[in-house]
Formats: sequence, C-alpha cells, structure tokens
Amino acid sequence: MLVAAIAVPPLLSRSQLAVFILLGVAATVTVGVSLLMGYAGQVTLGQAAFLAIGAYTAGLLAVHGVPTLLGLALAPLVAALAAALIGAPLLRLRGHHLAFATLAVQLILLSLLSQGDWAGGAIGLQGIPRLSVGGHELAGDVGYAYLAWGALVLVMLITANLVASRSGRGLRALATGEIAAAASGVPVGRYRLTVFALSAAFAGLAGGIYAYYVGYLAPGSFPVLLSIEYVVMAVVGGLGTTFGPVLGATAVVLLVQVLNHLGTQPGMPGYAPAVLSYAVYALVLVLVVLYLPRGVVPALTSWRKGR
Repeated sequence: MLVAAIAVPPLLSRSQLAVFILLGVAATVTVGVSLLMGYAGQVTLGQAAFLAIGAYTAGLLAVHGVPTLLGLALAPLVAALAAALIGAPLLRLRGHHLAFATLAVQLILLSLLSQGDWAGGAIGLQGIPRLSVGGHELAGDVGYAYLAWGALVLVMLITANLVASRSGRGLRALATGEIAAAASGVPVGRYRLTVFALSAAFAGLAGGIYAYYVGYLAPGSFPVLLSIEYVVMAVVGGLGTTFGPVLGATAVVLLVQVLNHLGTQPGMPGYAPAVLSYAVYALVLVLVVLYLPRGVVPALTSWRKGR
C-alpha cells in the first residue's frame, strides 16, 4: 500500500488527486470506526465530530501563529482528550442509546462552532496557512497525497500492532461478549474508553490534514451525513479488519463522486445529491448486512480459504 501511495499521485490529474487525498483522509477516520465497532462493539454516529475537533484545533492554532507541524501533532491529542472526557459518562450507554448520544455530541459541537465567533461562526474559519515542515511549505497536492496516505499507513500499523498485542486479545474477547471478557479479567470499561479515544485520535489526525489541505473550515464541512458515511465504509469493508476500512472507503468515496455527478446533471433538483446519497447508503447497508454480514474483506478471505 505504501509503494502504491508513493507511485500513484504523480500519475493523477488535479481533480483525481483531490479525490485521492480525501480518500486517504476518509480511510484514516474509517480505520478508527472499524476498530471501535469491530472490537469494542460500540456504534458511533458522531465520528465526524472528532474530525472537526482535530481540524479546528490545527486551523485555530495555525491562524494564531502556532507552527503548523505542532498544530498537526496536537490535533489527534486534543481529539483523544475530548473523546476521553466525553466517553467517560457516554460509554455507560449501550446499543442505539450510545449511537444517538454520539450523534447528539456532533450536533452540539456543530451548534457551538456555528455560534462561536472564535471559530469563525457560520461563515467559517478562513486563512488557514499551508503546512510547513522545516521552513518548507507543503504547497502541492502531491505532497498532501503523500501526507494523507502516510497517515493512513501509520494508523493501520498502529491498529495491526494493537490487535496483535496482549491488549488486542482482550479486545477480541470484548468483541465476543462483555460479560465473558469481564469474567476473564479484561478491564472492559478501560478498554472501551481507550479504543474510543484512539479512534478519535485517528479522526483528529485526519482532521488536521484536512484543515491544512483545504485552508478553510466551516460547520457545514462536517455534516451528520459524513458520520453515516464512515459507518457505511466500515461495515462495507469489514468491521475489525485492517484493510477493510480502506476498501470500504474507496468504494463509498467513488460512489459519492458518481452520485454527485448524477445529482448535478441538468434538470435535477438542488437537493438531488443529498437524497441520492441517503438512499444509496441505506441500500448499500441493507445489501451488505443481508449478503455480506461480515463485510467484503472477511467474505473474500473466507472464499479464498474455501477454494
């Protein structure tokens, strides 16, 4: 994957490169969603909130003169800290109650950002400088493609090593059943909170990259539909897998591009892209749950082993 990420960007056009960068950002967030839902068994509908926290952290620090590299480093830390503070009371909930609670967190955050002059309000935060490394500004899209996909490879390595560790065995037990895991000595509450914070850190890192790449942030950049997209990506690719989020993110991002192109055709109403997105996401989820309940990557793995 690293070799492909290095070889592909110079071959892409400007528009294709933008999609490639946003795909890397989306896949980075989805790795955290897959880890959270696949191992900790927690359904989240507000992961875009932590993407926004990371993005606004990096953007606000950069606007106020803090070195951009430091802002990028602090983005995942602030997102993880926010998740730890929010998750301590929130993770007492289960199932759809937790899903609605995470959704409420995102709605509250969007309301605060739209009303806060410190964050640019509804107009948004403008004038975010480009990322600088060692005094050299990362101006080209190819550089951001390397940055986004380098971050994706990093979070995949962290996830793979975590799952393979002793703590990862505890997470696998937790995914099987909380009562059985607790009876085996797994600190269920601490593990769930740790995974929740780690998934938020992945989203925060992606948010920092997004802020420096786009150069402009607004509450409308982080809609509820975006959180639903991440869940769809994780479920389609395969929860609790390392490569599933990348495959799921690739499928959904390309699907979004097709739907946006279709919804903006002459004669289509202005609300067509949003309506098409919701309808197709629902259809994809239903089909995957019915025919590929474990996701595409586990299904392909089972098929390969059964040959």
